Amino acid sequence: MKVEEIMTPNAKACLPTDSLADAARFMWDNDCGILPVVADGGKVVGLITDRDICMAAAMNNRHLSNLAVEDVISGQVYAVSPEDDIRKALETMGERRIRRLPVIAADGSLQGILSMNDVVLKAEQAKDKKNPDVAYADVVNAYKSICAHPLPLEQAQALVAGR
Repeated sequence: MKVEEIMTPNAKACLPTDSLADAARFMWDNDCGILPVVADGGKVVGLITDRDICMAAAMNNRHLSNLAVEDVISGQVYAVSPEDDIRKALETMGERRIRRLPVIAADGSLQGILSMNDVVLKAEQAKDKKNPDVAYADVVNAYKSICAHPLPLEQAQALVAGR
């Protein structure tokens, strides 16, 4: 199954120059927890989440209307294309520990959002030794990776060193 078959099309987005207050209001009005950040003719340059906004409010001691989206986003975008297989999207979500991915066309334009909610609602149980397009096991494994607690630095170094 391809991403375009289950993604949420026509995703809402914001601009880098929008205030965090505006981004939060937009999320509230559109019942979403993430907004792609677009610039230069609609190309995705970042993402902002409701958590990013909350952390910016807590850490900056400034009103959200005085902070711009571009002050908070990292510019690191993990994405999928509409033609990608859903298993590739789940792999990216699991590896990067993220629940939502922008769906970006080859020209960099935003096509939609793929969320774990979208994937979960399409998941099916395997029947008669046939694997469905989106299997429960694929979803659970990706979600386990997303939810896993990171190892403390010492443990991670020991694993890498083979101790």
